[in-house]
Amino acid sequence: MEIYLDNAATTKPCRESLNAVTECMTRNYGNPSSLHSAGLRAQLVIDNVRKIIAKALTADPAGIYFTSGATESNNLAILGAAASYGKRRPKIITTTVEHASVRNSVKYLEEQGYEIVRIAPDSNGVINHEDIINAADDRTCLVSMMLVNNETGYILPVRRAFYGIKKRFPDCITHCDAVQGFMKIPVKASELNADLISLSAHKIYGGKGAGALYIKKNVRLKNLVFGGSQEKGMRPGTENVPMIAGFGEAVRVLSGSIQKRYDAISRLKSMFCERISKNDGIIINSGDECLPYIINISVPGIRSEIMLHFLEEKEIYVSSGSACSKGAKSGVLSEFRLSDELSDSALRISLSHETTVQELRILAEAIENGMQKLQRKSG
Repeated sequence: MEIYLDNAATTKPCRESLNAVTECMTRNYGNPSSLHSAGLRAQLVIDNVRKIIAKALTADPAGIYFTSGATESNNLAILGAAASYGKRRPKIITTTVEHASVRNSVKYLEEQGYEIVRIAPDSNGVINHEDIINAADDRTCLVSMMLVNNETGYILPVRRAFYGIKKRFPDCITHCDAVQGFMKIPVKASELNADLISLSAHKIYGGKGAGALYIKKNVRLKNLVFGGSQEKGMRPGTENVPMIAGFGEAVRVLSGSIQKRYDAISRLKSMFCERISKNDGIIINSGDECLPYIINISVPGIRSEIMLHFLEEKEIYVSSGSACSKGAKSGVLSEFRLSDELSDSALRISLSHETTVQELRILAEAIENGMQKLQRKSG
């Protein structure tokens, strides 16, 4: 029996999403830029999804722009905002625990001469919103913070940080990579005080190849790609209608059950953590301040990749960290004050609403079995 517990990397598309994708690949396959009825039907699909996502964010549909995924959305948000506002205000604030698409975008800007301030967690592994606010000044054009860390599930103080930033520097642009939080906890643009919000379909049971960027009215971004007038020229190129349709269906299906699923996942996390905490050889890195969908643990003495492949042989799929790092150490766990030993032995277990108690029991037993066998080998 396959047990898939790597949902922070990607999710299995839901039936409704698959049906929408198939419909747009077999029947409603027109180019939305075409002026005939087939093109109009495709455009109507896109317009409807724009409304669905905007409703989930409590935002204006006109502010939803479709991209190929969150990496493109993050690049467009950061590089586009810097190009529009950074000439006179060349300072950008971010954190040290961001996704690679944010981390490497600001690194590129730093190489171009921008001043980058990276706020790290404190000695307790906590990011303080005051540190973000205090780092800003009238030279700051952009603040970029993720909502939920993709490796630990840690929920960052975005709302409080952005509120303080906007109160002191209302012209500063605020960007939130909300990929790991969207449809798991309520994400409202106005409550976050976010001018820009990045989203991804394949993290919420849609397909790979579709994402979105919310852009608040009157916020100007310099586009990175040049072509036609699709997405108002902000993201030219023929829209990926099938995957956008699937994105919309995934959001629609999940919209009415965010709290119900959160409560159910919280119970699963509590059960699993209670079970494994009885073993002195397992350290839980994701505390109560973390989103329950992601559980990061360490098994000191056994490298992540070795335990991962041991579990894989039993058809249990977890992760050793962010999928985008391709197995390389991202350094994020060290930023959260984990020792090298804990970082090198960390596993990320990420749940979905389809995860069962039985699956987590099997996982716990497999990890304990792996500890016995693998430690015996290394000894």
